[in-house]
Amino acid sequence: MDYTNIEERMKKTVQVYEENLSEIRAGRANPAILNKITVDYYGTATPIQQVAGISVPEARLIVIQPWDGSVLKEIERAILASDIGITPNNDGKVIRLNFPELNEERRKEIVKDIRKMAEEAKVALRQIRRDGLDEFKKMEKESSITEDDLKQAEEAIQKLTDKYVEEIDNILEKKEKEIMTL
Repeated sequence: MDYTNIEERMKKTVQVYEENLSEIRAGRANPAILNKITVDYYGTATPIQQVAGISVPEARLIVIQPWDGSVLKEIERAILASDIGITPNNDGKVIRLNFPELNEERRKEIVKDIRKMAEEAKVALRQIRRDGLDEFKKMEKESSITEDDLKQAEEAIQKLTDKYVEEIDNILEKKEKEIMTL
């Protein structure tokens, strides 16, 4: 029995969850927050990382230094249009993003958001499990596997699901601690 396709899909779900978490603004400056922002660079939507150097000189500061000074205004516009919730400071050469200290209320909101994201990831895992089980049930109906094989497949797929649900729970717990202790 081959479960590699199911396991690959589950791994990808966990990866996507981790990527989404890295983009959450948790009071610390994290350049990953800029990953989805694109700049209009000579008529082409280009990721900020391809038109500027991004550095984190302090815990609560990201500095964006464009390689081409003419794109500075476009970067500023793209950041303002995005949903990161930080106003860029443009001094004519670089753009600074100052991350404010998080208050208790905002921390709780962020934790609520990441719990919701974790639940969505778990729902995706359960969907993958269901798809896999449906595949094996179809094979059993077509008599290409036995009833015992089906039972074995159900157990194996459930073990995989439990493993990845636990992984998501561990990632969530770690991120919650990070946010609440900043």
